[in-house]
Amino acid sequence: MTAPVNAVDQNRNESQVRIALAALYRLFHHYGWTDTIETHLSARVPGTTDQYLINPYGLLFDEVTASSLLKVDLDGNVLAGDHPFNEAGHLIHSAILRARPDVAVVLHSHTRAGSAVSAMDCGLLPISQPANEVMGLLAYHDYAMAYARPEIECAALARDLPAPKLAMILRNHGLLVAGRTAGEAFHLHMLLENACKIQVDVLSSGTGHVVPEQQALDDLSGYYLQAEPAEYDRQWAAMMRLAHHRHPGFDA
Repeated sequence: MTAPVNAVDQNRNESQVRIALAALYRLFHHYGWTDTIETHLSARVPGTTDQYLINPYGLLFDEVTASSLLKVDLDGNVLAGDHPFNEAGHLIHSAILRARPDVAVVLHSHTRAGSAVSAMDCGLLPISQPANEVMGLLAYHDYAMAYARPEIECAALARDLPAPKLAMILRNHGLLVAGRTAGEAFHLHMLLENACKIQVDVLSSGTGHVVPEQQALDDLSGYYLQAEPAEYDRQWAAMMRLAHHRHPGFDA
């Protein structure tokens, strides 16, 4: 086993991380962020730099449980579990986790609003509070099929999400969010998804839009650039209660 990645990872054991990741799958189902069995969420195995957990390919998100999650190394070897994984998912998640030792959780979605904004040449516009909260953490990645040229695409993904960026719009594809904890990753994905929904609504309304003054934009994005993972703990505790109440059994 390799040395621990960072203090955030050391605060949890593998069982706790499995439960948190399974809760994320149920929360994505709850909020309608799924694409049947496609897309994928991952979490680094605590105390390692080269192992992570991901869903078995073929399960719906509301079928994923803590014990069904696969343990995979960054080279694609399944260390625990007897199901295949999504090959494109492995390439995307392993690329980010390999390049970003500060990251413990990676979320990828193909939501309608996220995919719509990913196809807009303007990218994400600074026209809503959720957009402006995440703007300083946002990066972009041009479209490519991950498994068509895996080495080139993995290198490009790693290059396009440098620290301290934690959110990415995958052009003509969808969204990707990373976090130091499950709570941070969930919160940033919710911000980015809501920002995309608002932008689609505003642009489809046929009216003009207002952009705040630059100082206000800088103040808000600066706050999120300095945020510590613990700032999302209260919301994450509420989301865990929601998952237990609405989707019991994910922790099995």
